[in-house]
Amino acid sequence: MTHRSRTQRLALLSASTTLVTAGLLPSTSAFAAPAPAAAVAAAPTPTPPSTPPAQGAVKTTDPPSGISAELPGKAQVRSGSIPMDGKTVAARVYGVETPDGATGFAVYDMPGDRLPLEDALKGFVDAYGLMGSGTLTSENVRKTTVDGHPALDATLTGVDGTEQLAGSIRFISDDDHLVMALTYGPEENEKDLNAMHKQLLDSLKIP
Repeated sequence: MTHRSRTQRLALLSASTTLVTAGLLPSTSAFAAPAPAAAVAAAPTPTPPSTPPAQGAVKTTDPPSGISAELPGKAQVRSGSIPMDGKTVAARVYGVETPDGATGFAVYDMPGDRLPLEDALKGFVDAYGLMGSGTLTSENVRKTTVDGHPALDATLTGVDGTEQLAGSIRFISDDDHLVMALTYGPEENEKDLNAMHKQLLDSLKIP
């Protein structure tokens, strides 16, 4: 699995989580190609940091919501709309690829309690299999709170081709948003992936 495909999957899986959970994913081929250039160009530009981030990190802010996190480099941004319950939900994904794997966060413009966090996690795992080149399993699923917001953490293991994968994921339910934080890559880099995910979670801020 190339670095490019990791970042692509980060965006595609984030965008498809709600679709799969709602049973609305039309086909894997509809999500198999990278987003068109126009869609990427139309994505919001992350707001520049107002305070210096940790060394080696770039503070990335989702302009519409003000939700931010420190990422290990300049984020690639993708945005789109997700049909759900007869309405349209806007979603934005901020991802960074590194030599160790991929990390980033996604913001869905809908009340977090509109989709149970357990269903969001199941949708994410199911989406990976529907993408067609691997399997993914969630383990150590645990409920928690983040600044008073309900949250769900899990570790991820899987296979993509011949590569063993490892990662971590968190869903957070806000009054106005569903937020996902994700880090994953080759299992051999698990120690560095865990450190990268910890930085992501420690820096993630919801106004």
